[in-house]
Amino acid sequence: IGDRDKMVGIKPNMVSASDPSNGATTHTEIIAGILEYLKENGFRKMMILEGSWVGDRTSDVFEVCGYQQICDDYDVEFHDTQKDKSFTKDCRGLELKICNSVKEVDFLINVPVMKGHCQTKITCALKNMKGLIPNTEKRHFHSMGLHKPIAHLNTGIHQDFIVVDNICGDLDFEDGGNPVVRNCIMAAADPVLVDAHAADLLYYRPEEIPYIKMAEELGVGSADLSRLQIRLIGEKSTVEDGKRLPESRKVVELKDAVEEVESCSACYGYLIPALDMLKQEGLFEKLDCKIAVGQGYRGKSGKLGVGNCTCRFEHFVKGCPPTEIEIYEYLKKYLIQ
Repeated sequence: IGDRDKMVGIKPNMVSASDPSNGATTHTEIIAGILEYLKENGFRKMMILEGSWVGDRTSDVFEVCGYQQICDDYDVEFHDTQKDKSFTKDCRGLELKICNSVKEVDFLINVPVMKGHCQTKITCALKNMKGLIPNTEKRHFHSMGLHKPIAHLNTGIHQDFIVVDNICGDLDFEDGGNPVVRNCIMAAADPVLVDAHAADLLYYRPEEIPYIKMAEELGVGSADLSRLQIRLIGEKSTVEDGKRLPESRKVVELKDAVEEVESCSACYGYLIPALDMLKQEGLFEKLDCKIAVGQGYRGKSGKLGVGNCTCRFEHFVKGCPPTEIEIYEYLKKYLIQ
């Protein structure tokens, strides 16, 4: 960044009110390190901007994860994009709503967590931009199938630098709960290439994550892993072999019990861990039907559903979204009655 008077925006992952040690949210120590560097190098205008997923309040995450202390220590403003107004932007042929705070940023530093995701397999740099759109647009993304709008959104919001929190991401669930300690931080300039690398580390080919290839085709970056140049800094033993990550795939088996149509991240994200809890208790195998979840079930009938979108089903878990515990308790009662 040449001009020290430019506004530097920092975009962490504050998906839900979960301590970073659970593997879902960005460690505040990384944010503090970035701010420390910027301050020492004469930058005067900085802001943190983020909005949690639908179903959680950003203010709760702000409290749980310690962002108030960060903002106080470094005299930095925090913009809750859940409370932000938005504007419509043509993102290479797809009109999307983006939060107004983005307009204030001259240089954007993206600080995602590298982790698994129960709908898109992984989440890292590209998907982390979803925190910069209003909740109504987040729901719209799911009705469009997630991958296409994620790719197009990254033509409308440019990431200037990426610092990936790979300290202890959950390899299965976006909402955390099963952290895998890695003690690694990755820095990059190309969000497509860093996501292709993240996919590779998690045993996926980049083409298995549709939004990575779509973003490449839209000119956001390159998914060609042969162009990857890795420079290791620090203790080599902690990062020397990414393939040593466990092939954790709890989500694959559990997803077989779900019929998902246009589900929001929170509703689906709370359902899968709830099913894992039932599996640990030996109850998962007692399911006698698939569980419906998603906006696509509005006005439709069925046997067993999760969320208010399935309110016409014979059995359904109330809430928009219902919490992981509410889903677990309802399904447990359903299975042992």
